Amino acid sequence: MTIRGLIGRKLGMTQIYTVQGILVPVTVIQAGPCTVVGTRLSERDGYRAAQVAFGQVKAQRLAKAVAGQFAKAGTGTFAVVREFATGESEPPAVGSQIRVADVFQPGERVHVTGVSKGRGTAGVIKRHRFSGFPASHGTHEYFRHGGSIGNRSFPGRVFKGKRMAGRYGAERVTTRNLEVVAVRPEEDLLLVRGAVPGARNGTVLVRKGAGGR
Repeated sequence: MTIRGLIGRKLGMTQIYTVQGILVPVTVIQAGPCTVVGTRLSERDGYRAAQVAFGQVKAQRLAKAVAGQFAKAGTGTFAVVREFATGESEPPAVGSQIRVADVFQPGERVHVTGVSKGRGTAGVIKRHRFSGFPASHGTHEYFRHGGSIGNRSFPGRVFKGKRMAGRYGAERVTTRNLEVVAVRPEEDLLLVRGAVPGARNGTVLVRKGAGGR
């Protein structure tokens, strides 16, 4: 399959034994099935890609423009639509389904993108892994603070990007070069070694990593 990625849903983490008998932690991702709802062609759009959709949703929950796109494609209505490049190859036909085994194989490396868990407003110890202040030797009611944030008359301001307390999490994060431990095509499951961003049931994008065909 020429397409280089799929939309999926993070189901959670578990552990399995490899064929060598090694116990490894894996994240289980329901990768597809995805439906092609649009194409991008070189002669028309200047590049080649496929628009794929995932996750059934009621039509009345969609904006009219999005529902109209699905009606034009002659497919069902979906919750998530994303584009994936197809390189120099022609994209799959509109309406075709892409399964996990069509794209990924065990032993490959993949990049997984998701929205990290939101932690709300957090201090510098939780947000930036600061160590805090000594708990003795005269420290008084100043244990989890960030310390000095600048000088006096020069520069007379706080530099942009200074690590301070603030909103933590709920950001788009990509974990790169995770190993595909197993592919279970009958269940559309992809098992990758290690953790991926996001909470359970969160939407993730899985793309081929370095060296992926």
